[in-house]
Amino acid sequence: MKTNDITQKCIDTVRVLSADAVQKANSGHPGTPMALSPLGHLLWSEVMRYNPKNPEWINRDRFILSCGHACMLQYSYLYLTGYDISLKDIEDFRQLHSITAGHPEYELAPGIEVTTGPLGQGFANGVGMAIAQKYMAARYNQPDFNIFDYKIYAICSDGDLMEGVSSEAASLAGHLKLGNMIYFYDNNNITIEGDTDLTFDEDVAKRFEAYGWHVQKLPDVNDLDALSKAIKNAQSETNRPSLIDVRSHIGYGSPNKQDTAAAHGSPLGEGEVRLVKENFGFDPDKSFVVPDEVLSFYREAGKKAAKNEEAWNDLYNNYKKRHPDLAKEYETITSGELPDGWEEKLPIFKTGDKMATRKASGQTLNAIAKYFPQLIGGAADLAPSTDTILNDYESFSAKHCDGRNFHFGIREHAMGAVLNGMALSNYLIPYGATFLIFSDYMRPPLRLAAIMKIRPIIVYTHDSIGLGEDGTTHQPVEQLIGLRTVPNMTVIRPADANETAQAWRVAIHHTDGPVAIVLTRQGIPIIDQQKYTSAKELEKGAYVLSDSEGDPDIILIASGSEVHLILKAQEKLYNDNIQARVVSMPSWSLFDKQDVAYRENVLPKGNRKRLAVEAGSTVGWLKYVTDEGDVIGIDRFGESAPGDEVMKEYGFSVENVVKRAKALLSNNK
Repeated sequence: MKTNDITQKCIDTVRVLSADAVQKANSGHPGTPMALSPLGHLLWSEVMRYNPKNPEWINRDRFILSCGHACMLQYSYLYLTGYDISLKDIEDFRQLHSITAGHPEYELAPGIEVTTGPLGQGFANGVGMAIAQKYMAARYNQPDFNIFDYKIYAICSDGDLMEGVSSEAASLAGHLKLGNMIYFYDNNNITIEGDTDLTFDEDVAKRFEAYGWHVQKLPDVNDLDALSKAIKNAQSETNRPSLIDVRSHIGYGSPNKQDTAAAHGSPLGEGEVRLVKENFGFDPDKSFVVPDEVLSFYREAGKKAAKNEEAWNDLYNNYKKRHPDLAKEYETITSGELPDGWEEKLPIFKTGDKMATRKASGQTLNAIAKYFPQLIGGAADLAPSTDTILNDYESFSAKHCDGRNFHFGIREHAMGAVLNGMALSNYLIPYGATFLIFSDYMRPPLRLAAIMKIRPIIVYTHDSIGLGEDGTTHQPVEQLIGLRTVPNMTVIRPADANETAQAWRVAIHHTDGPVAIVLTRQGIPIIDQQKYTSAKELEKGAYVLSDSEGDPDIILIASGSEVHLILKAQEKLYNDNIQARVVSMPSWSLFDKQDVAYRENVLPKGNRKRLAVEAGSTVGWLKYVTDEGDVIGIDRFGESAPGDEVMKEYGFSVENVVKRAKALLSNNK
C-alpha cells in the first residue's frame, strides 16, 4: 500500500504519543515504539483479529510484545482501537496504581495477553500459545468448522534473541512445525550499552532457518507495502513458524538520538521531544495530542476487527447444532467447570510395600486423565523418571496435535515458559516435570506465572539427598525454600502416596497461581489411613496426623519423606513417657491461608517445644518452630552414596529425631 496522509499521521501520532508518555514519566523506553509504529499500525488496522469490547474472545489472534520495555507501542494501539484504556491512562504511564505499567502486565490492562519484560520469556510463551491453539484445533475443529484458527503474533528484539530461552523455544517450535506463529524480529542494532556489534554479530536469519523456521528479511519497517506482503507470505506458510527480520531505526524521527543507545532506555529530553514533534508536524507546545481523524480511523479499525467475532459466533452456533457433544465438552472446559465424580476416581493406596511418591503421582495422573481432556503435559526428557506419561494417549507432535503427552526436550527454561503460554489459553491445564534440582533452570517463568496468577502444574521429583548416588550436583538443598518464597506459588511436598493423590486434587482445583508438587525418587511407607488422620486434610497445608494421648510435650513437624520418621519417633518417645504430636506439613502456603483458630489448633501456643524435620534448607522453619524450637535440616551440600546411607549420615533417622527431641525437652527443664 502507499503511505497516504492519514496513514502517516496515524503512525506519527503513536510516535509522538510514546515520546510524550515516557518524557512525562521521566522513565521508560521511547525508541522502539517510535521505530515500530508502522508495524503496529498494520497489525491493529489490517492484520489481527480482535475485539476491543471483548478482549477475551476465544478465537482472537494473540499479540505478544516480548520486548516488554517497548510497551508504549502496545498501550497506544490498545487505546486508539477502543480497548478500555483512556488517554488519561496513557498520561499516567508508569505511575502508582496505573494500568499502564512500565512493562505489560497480564490482567492489569485489557488486551495484554501475557506479562513480559524479562527478555526471551514472551518469545517462549508464544510457543505455548501456539501449542494450545494446535491442540484445540485438532480436538474440536471439524470439516467446514475451523473453530480454532487464531495465530500468534509477536515482536521480539535483539535482546530477546540473545537470551538462551528463546533459542530453546525456537528449536522446539521449529521441530513441532508451528505454522500458526508469526514473529517480527526488530533488528535495530542497538542495546542499552550501544551497538549490538559489541556482543552480537550472528546471522539471525540463518539461525532460524536452521531451526526450521520460514524466514523473510525486510530492509525497512517504514515500507508498508513490503511489510504487508511479508505478513501475507507468513500467513500462508502453515507448516513452519515464521520470522520476519525487519530493519528499524530506534528513536525514528529524533534528530539527535535516532539510531543511538540514548533513545533506548531513557526519555529523549524535553528539548528533543519538541524537535520530534516539529519533525512530524505536531505542535511542540502541546502534549498527548491525538488528532480527531486519527482516533476516528483507529476506532473504525477496532470495530472492523470486532466483526470477526460476530462471524465466529454464527459459525459456532452452527457447529453446536452439528457437533453437540464436542461443543458441550468445549464449553465445559472453557467455563472452568470440573466434571462430576472425578475426585472419586483418585486412587487410595493401601498400607504395605513402600512406594515412591513420584510413582503414586503417575498412577494418580492416569486415573484422572480421561476426565480432563484439557490436561496435557510431559517432561523435560524425564517422563519415565518423573512418572508423568499418560499411558492411554499419544504424544503431541506435528502430525498428532491432539496428543496429550508432551516432550519438551532437555529445555527446562523453555518448558516453564511454554507451560505459561499454554496456561494463558485459560482452557488447558498444563503440567511439566523435571528433577527438583533443575527448578533453578525454570525460575524466571515460575516467577512470571506467580505474578500473573496463572496455573501451570509443575511436578518436581528426586526431591532430596534421598535420591542417593547421583550426588551433590543433583541433590536439592536450597530449592524448596527458594520455591516457597515466591508469592502466589503453592508448593506441596506430600508425605506418602495418599497425600500425593490429594496433592493432585488440590492442584486441579487451584486457579490462583502455579502449583509445584514435590516428590520422592525413593520408596517411602504408605501411612495407614485407618490408624491416622485422612490424607484429605492435605488441602489445609498442615494437619495433626497423629496426636498425643494428652497435652503434647513436644510437637514434631515434617513434610514429605520425613513424616514417617517422626511417626516412628512418636512411638519411641511414648515408650519413654514423652507425649508427642505429629504434624504433617506438606504446604506452608496452604497452611498460612487457614484461619487463626485452625492454625493455633494445629500448632498451639505455649511452652510446648517444636521440632521440624525436613531434608532441605532450615531457612524459614523458625516461623513454625519458634525461637525455642529446633530444626533437623540440611545447610550444606549432599554427597554421592546410596540414599539410605546419605539420609542417615545427615541426621534423618528415627534415632536422631528422638535424640534431638529429648535434647529440646531437657533444655526446657
